[in-house]
Amino acid sequence: MSVFEHPSFDNHEKVLFATDEQTGLKAIIGVHSTASGPACGGCRMWTYPSSSEALNDALRLSQGMSYKNIMADLPIGGGKSVIMKPAGDFDRVALFEAFGRAVESLNGEYISAEDVGVSPADMMAVRRFTTHVVGLPEGKDASGDPSPVTAEGVFRGMKVCIERALGKTDLSGVTVAIQGAAGHVGSYLSGHLARAGAKLIITDINVDGLERLKAEYGATIVGLDEIYDQDVDVFAPCALGSIINPDTIGRIKAKIIAGAANNQLATRDMGAEIMKRGIVYAPDYVLNAGGIINVMGEIAGDFNPAWVQGKLTGLEQTLGEILDQSDKEGRPSNVIADEIARQRIEEKRAAKMSKVA
Repeated sequence: MSVFEHPSFDNHEKVLFATDEQTGLKAIIGVHSTASGPACGGCRMWTYPSSSEALNDALRLSQGMSYKNIMADLPIGGGKSVIMKPAGDFDRVALFEAFGRAVESLNGEYISAEDVGVSPADMMAVRRFTTHVVGLPEGKDASGDPSPVTAEGVFRGMKVCIERALGKTDLSGVTVAIQGAAGHVGSYLSGHLARAGAKLIITDINVDGLERLKAEYGATIVGLDEIYDQDVDVFAPCALGSIINPDTIGRIKAKIIAGAANNQLATRDMGAEIMKRGIVYAPDYVLNAGGIINVMGEIAGDFNPAWVQGKLTGLEQTLGEILDQSDKEGRPSNVIADEIARQRIEEKRAAKMSKVA
């Protein structure tokens, strides 16, 4: 299958395949849309079984960033990058420096940040070869690790869902199953939930991280596959994508699916399957936009925590409107969110073209 015929291509403006033999870099940068401004989205490093799977991830994530950024009303477009993690030992600093050179070759059309498998320190290595990088741990207007703000946005959105599905305005006694609980976002989310009175059931590949959460919050640890079968109020996917699929949807007993993972639905029609089961679903790119909101202040060169908090409040309102429209029209929330996002992108693109004309 060629790139143009790929089911997730969705008219990407650019897709860059970057390699560097010396460092072992194999990276794919997807620029989905620059209608609102330069494409911005994190860099993910993962052990992909094949380049085909890496491409699929890059395309889906890039498209998701376009939707995420437009729904958060940010003056940036959508893009994403993935690095196929080299096997064995490798020079991590040199690898990310090579990635920085690839980012620089796009002349500012793509701005990178950290994502799964990548740290703020890695972004500092990228920064040596390009200025088009954010989420830095130091420097003027540096916003640092966006994970805490992503977690706060997910927590806020989860409360919106709980009020609609459970009729509760607080989280006391609410049981939440968190997949990927020991990750950057999952661990912060666990703290928010536990302090609000929720009961946690957690899983992750990071066993030490799980034990820390158990000791700190009294969480219950279950196996990686067992997380789907838990009798809980909320299922929170905070690991990788495509985990809501034909094999798992029938196992989920939760009344709400709301988490930080990107591309949670394996296919778009999974939203209809969720709705058939009476489950409230929070579209992932609406719920998890806190991190990109946080780095937006760094992009603008005027980081303002108050502005970030205001944008998080706006996300709550947007999510509420989507869920209300879904309930009123009897249509899946992900379909409604996609329609709104695409319409907004087309309006931005039309306005941009009119200025050129």
